[in-house]
Amino acid sequence: MLPAPMPCNLALVAEVCRQNTDGTSSRKRITCIVWLPRIQDGPMSRLYSAISPYWLWVLLALPAGGMIAEVSESPSPRAIHELLHPTGEFAARFMIIALMATPLAMIFKGWRGPRWLMKNRRFFGVAAFGYGLVHTVVYLVDAGALARILGEALRLEIWTGWLAFFIFIPLAATSMDYFVRVMGSRWKALHRWVYGAAILTLVHWAALHDWGGLGPALVHFVPLGLLQVYRIWYQFARRRQSTVAR
Repeated sequence: MLPAPMPCNLALVAEVCRQNTDGTSSRKRITCIVWLPRIQDGPMSRLYSAISPYWLWVLLALPAGGMIAEVSESPSPRAIHELLHPTGEFAARFMIIALMATPLAMIFKGWRGPRWLMKNRRFFGVAAFGYGLVHTVVYLVDAGALARILGEALRLEIWTGWLAFFIFIPLAATSMDYFVRVMGSRWKALHRWVYGAAILTLVHWAALHDWGGLGPALVHFVPLGLLQVYRIWYQFARRRQSTVAR
């Protein structure tokens, strides 16, 4: 008999757009639900911590596996195009999860979930870059011609995506512990650029299809925005309290 699942089970959802033979399009939702067990302190906890990077990478790769399986069964001649939206959406989702770590840890002090997320947020950040890279490659392949790519480059929904991707490159390249040690305080200064990438990603998503992506973009980014507002307020209040105490 399996133990009762925790309320923090993780559900990863992707939507794949398929072009039907009659010219219409349909969207299919892929949901991966992963149960994260509670491990008590002790030898099993240490073992769990040791293997966690590996199962976490498997977890982060599950949406990609679902997308590949769906596209491989697609009869559409433009099957590669079906990867464009879900890869971009998961790049944004994993970036949002990584950015939620600090404010959640501030709100839920002592809770293991936010502490685990704080410890592993770089995995989510690298995964966000990985899906963003695939998203960019799919866009280039789907565009097909350099003239089209350059012709679209100045559109708001395009250049914001390119700029966000370029910001992510040095962040992903310096995500290893080695760079944290070598760069010191400069590492934090560099990785604060992720907030600029988040704003650009929000605009990129919202502006797609004549701002048809505004609703889904806000659904994803508003919770992050509220958490970041709380984080700023919390840090300001602490500094003010420290000043008054002096």
